[in-house]
Amino acid sequence: MRIALACLFAAAAVTLAACGKEEAPAPSSAATAGSAAAQKPAAVDIDAIASKAQGFSVGPAMSARVVYVFFDAQCPHCAALWEFAKPLKTQARFVWLPISLLNGNSTTQGAAILASPDPAAAMEGHEASMREKQGGIVAQGNIEPQLATVKSNTELFNKYGFNSVPALVTKNAQSGAVVTHEGAMPTAELASWLGVQTTQQ
Repeated sequence: MRIALACLFAAAAVTLAACGKEEAPAPSSAATAGSAAAQKPAAVDIDAIASKAQGFSVGPAMSARVVYVFFDAQCPHCAALWEFAKPLKTQARFVWLPISLLNGNSTTQGAAILASPDPAAAMEGHEASMREKQGGIVAQGNIEPQLATVKSNTELFNKYGFNSVPALVTKNAQSGAVVTHEGAMPTAELASWLGVQTTQQ
């Protein structure tokens, strides 16, 4: 599988910025069975994501608005979305789902974040380390269960035909229809997409 960074920038403001697949991936050895079905992405099922994907939440546990975010620990645009989402943390619950898309560190660092006693704090520290070019979080102890979680999340990401991270999934506030977006959005644009008000941190 050839995977590379495909980073998209808008001229004046970042309206879509993502790290993604250079080309459609070939089926992995773990996913060769039923590969014909895998050619056509499944319709995004937010209930299946809620029940099958595993990550960590930021925001009110009982929020009416829930946003599922597939992210890669090595993706700078996922790091940007992490910052952009902070002012909205009282308006929506963001569920961050680590996947492995970009390189080998994606898996181990995503698992290390999940294995932390406080994944949100671990994510914050990881992103700070990445910004300072210090390499990010280092796995400690046994992270085998979390490695399996990252793999399972990645399989869901691929099942729904996403091509880049961050990939966001939520329900439209008015219609209740499932809506998706690939790429980071500045806070104001993210708030508009979610139908919420921007608040100060």
